[in-house]
Amino acid sequence: MTPESQDVAMVLKLVDEAGLEPNEDERKWDHMGALITDAALQPRTRYTTTVRPRARRVYDEWPDARTTAGFRARLDSEDLPTYLRWRSSSPKITKIYDLVSVMEDLGIDTVDELSARFREPVQEQETRRALRCVKHVGPKTLDYIAILTGSNKHIAVDQHIAAFVRGAGSRVKSYDQVAAVVRAAAAELSCSPGALDAAIWNYMSAQSGR
Repeated sequence: MTPESQDVAMVLKLVDEAGLEPNEDERKWDHMGALITDAALQPRTRYTTTVRPRARRVYDEWPDARTTAGFRARLDSEDLPTYLRWRSSSPKITKIYDLVSVMEDLGIDTVDELSARFREPVQEQETRRALRCVKHVGPKTLDYIAILTGSNKHIAVDQHIAAFVRGAGSRVKSYDQVAAVVRAAAAELSCSPGALDAAIWNYMSAQSGR
């Protein structure tokens, strides 16, 4: 998909006006338990105050959950909703269990193994198809999971990214259209799509208090 040049120009103008400075720092967990927790809880939830502290707790207190097998053992022996202080009937708790099951089915035990799949086109498509079978997992969550493995080539178009592009004056609406505009803008700025995605997200998050 090729974005309109005027849409890209409007985004670049707002990037400049907002003083955004994309950098190539990785947004990565090297711990499958923390990565899956982060990805499952993140949609429509305050990240800094609600999601990240819980993912960080899994990372710090369950070192054995660094692998999918280790995380499964913890899920089998611990009461996850109580541990995360999360409503047991929440679909996000179910999503954590379901994501683990898909990782097991795909033979993915470490973040490095998952990351490698997102770098190889055929394996990426296979991985995305399998993960899409999990309820409430769509394109944004799939791209976000890739980002959490350290990818700087993926863009997770959430409300912040979409609002920034719309705020620039662009009329693009679909997920793929917004991603294409951000990707083209990143090329103009000589940075990775992921770096611009992160810069926009951090800026919009600060503006909204999320």
